[in-house]
Amino acid sequence: MIKAFVFDAYGTLYDVQSVADVTERAFPGHGEIITQIWRMKQLEYSWLRSLMNDYRDFWTVTREALTYTLGVLGLTPTATLFDDMAEAYNRLTPYPDAVPALIGLSGARRAILSNGSPQMLDTLVGGSALRDLIESTISVDEKRVFKPDPRAYELVEERLGVKPHEVVFVSSNGFDIAGAKRFGFRVARIVRVPQGALTQEISEQRSNTAGALRPVTLYKALRTQEEALGYAPDFVVSSLADLSRLAVAT
Repeated sequence: MIKAFVFDAYGTLYDVQSVADVTERAFPGHGEIITQIWRMKQLEYSWLRSLMNDYRDFWTVTREALTYTLGVLGLTPTATLFDDMAEAYNRLTPYPDAVPALIGLSGARRAILSNGSPQMLDTLVGGSALRDLIESTISVDEKRVFKPDPRAYELVEERLGVKPHEVVFVSSNGFDIAGAKRFGFRVARIVRVPQGALTQEISEQRSNTAGALRPVTLYKALRTQEEALGYAPDFVVSSLADLSRLAVAT
């Protein structure tokens, strides 16, 4: 029996691409590439710090990734501009399907398990329309390790008192889906970027730009698809709203 739906935050409930307006205003003409490199390095640094046993919270990681991104692009912000750009991760826009989906799951426990630091999540969730729809916002900071390390997923049982098989973990991120499935959760993948649409996008860009891909397209190829690691999700949905039917069926 499903007792809880636990959601990833970044890229699942909240749109990480919504920082693009801020990055474009900061450095006109560079917004797209800043946005994509920043997110990829943010994730990469979380994994590196876990593997090196050199934990820093996600706010530090986010700022380190932004420092790298601007440096590699040869862009020099003022301290104020840098802080304003970093703060965009605390003001991400929820996906349109997030609120109705959470309302539709009102009969089940609803929580977030995120790499975000407690302060980041408090600001992000507390300042959005999701604040009254989430029972518990759980940060991996308590374990001082990032997903997909199994210790991060242990927090769900510790905080909610539910066993892994009683949880549907929902994510759009391939690494997180693989990690959650390996841990023992039932996993639902929300397909934010359908593979067929991505394949067509890649084909069109290669035809029209002598093989070059836009940064956002490269990001989609690297971070939005299912990983080939042998840990397939139990359920695949095209909208978070589909989860309410899943709750009834299971």
